[in-house]
Amino acid sequence: MRVVRISCVGTRHLSPPSSSSVLGCDAHSDDASASASRLITTDADDASCSSTPSWRIKKSLTCVCFNRKRAYERICSNLTPLQEERLKRLRKRMKNYFDASQPDHQDALKALWSATYPGEKLQALVSDQWKNMGWQGKDPSTDFRGAGFISLENLLFFAKTFSTSYQRLLKKQGGKRAAWEYPFAVAGVNITFMIMQMLDLEALKPRSFLRLVFLQMLSENEWAFDLLYCVAFAVMDKQWLEKNATYMEFNDVLRCTRGQLERELMMDDVFRIEDMPSFSLLS
Repeated sequence: MRVVRISCVGTRHLSPPSSSSVLGCDAHSDDASASASRLITTDADDASCSSTPSWRIKKSLTCVCFNRKRAYERICSNLTPLQEERLKRLRKRMKNYFDASQPDHQDALKALWSATYPGEKLQALVSDQWKNMGWQGKDPSTDFRGAGFISLENLLFFAKTFSTSYQRLLKKQGGKRAAWEYPFAVAGVNITFMIMQMLDLEALKPRSFLRLVFLQMLSENEWAFDLLYCVAFAVMDKQWLEKNATYMEFNDVLRCTRGQLERELMMDDVFRIEDMPSFSLLS
């Protein structure tokens, strides 16, 4: 394969590369395989979930070229101003811990209740009513510690944007359900945390293609993270049913959900969250 220098232009997407088709953008060797091996490392995911390898970028690499459909394309760790701004805002959301004493956090909890149970009055912010939604106790604020306020925002976004799917998952409608089901709300918090880990957004420098791909999606839609959350929740429930899982297998289902998301995000024709095949699960 002939390796060529290309101009610095924005790239839309990439599929999981083979070791012979990925190379540094400044490389000029005809031996693409050798170039790639110096720049890219892979980690195999859980084989039971049939995941694709996790392609990681070595520290010295700022751009990667790859051969896709007989054309060279490029994806860079150097962010555009729009990407930097939106990543900054998303990181700020991720670092915002839930504080039950803040009026806006209290209002968000009330809004979640209203969106989940329209027409049913919430007696108090600390109430046994919350257990019906799948919180571990009568005070949901104690369950936000793992993922922070953004996990509440994600649930609220799901409830308002895809109300039919939200209610179906909340009420565990469809499919053969286990006697010991996953708690809906707590599962949502875990999904938020899983996505944050998967995208590695807190790292100062990108360490995976997946993060770079997502940042391009974020530049297309500022709500890409929230949309991905909704897709992830639907995928998780589908995996749960297919595996006839029970509560004790939730972590295994979540790991397989992550593998499914990674594969879909790396598909050739996926440029937005809405392009993901599993987006069709939402309504």
